Amino acid sequence: MRRLFSALAVTGCLLSGLPTLALAQGMPGFTIFGGPERGNQLNYRLDYGKSGMSGDRYRLRIPAKKVSLAIAQLNISYPNYYKGEFDQKDIKVRVKNKSIELQEVIWDKENRFIEIYPKDPIAAGNNVEVVLSNVKNPSPGGMYNFNVRIRTPGDVPLLRYLGTWLLSID
Repeated sequence: MRRLFSALAVTGCLLSGLPTLALAQGMPGFTIFGGPERGNQLNYRLDYGKSGMSGDRYRLRIPAKKVSLAIAQLNISYPNYYKGEFDQKDIKVRVKNKSIELQEVIWDKENRFIEIYPKDPIAAGNNVEVVLSNVKNPSPGGMYNFNVRIRTPGDVPLLRYLGTWLLSID
């Protein structure tokens, strides 16, 4: 009888753990302690999300309801303990599932941010997706807050906070 209960317990743990692993890289999930307020969390998807891996792709999404003003610049900052690497030549911005032309992309390793300048401002009220391809994930993995701020056309050069992607890398 003990063997039966042990086998059922192990099987139950394995089966209940699989859906969690499959969903872990798709959404920010449920945060118990810390992290941004729920209203400031943004959705993302990692192709692999494995620590130390080269060639990963991050799809960082900003919903249309957050884009209430046109965007002339995107600024993505990350914490000092994130030791991954980005390929600034392989960064794209998609609006309405189409890549838009970028004027310039700057990755400032020392100050830990990526600046993206679209050729033309992104109109308000659109879903925006920033695609970072050919990323080398940090080793070991962990939880990382990537914050996005924008500058609007003709605006004073102050960045406005839009939200945070709470990335989880295994």
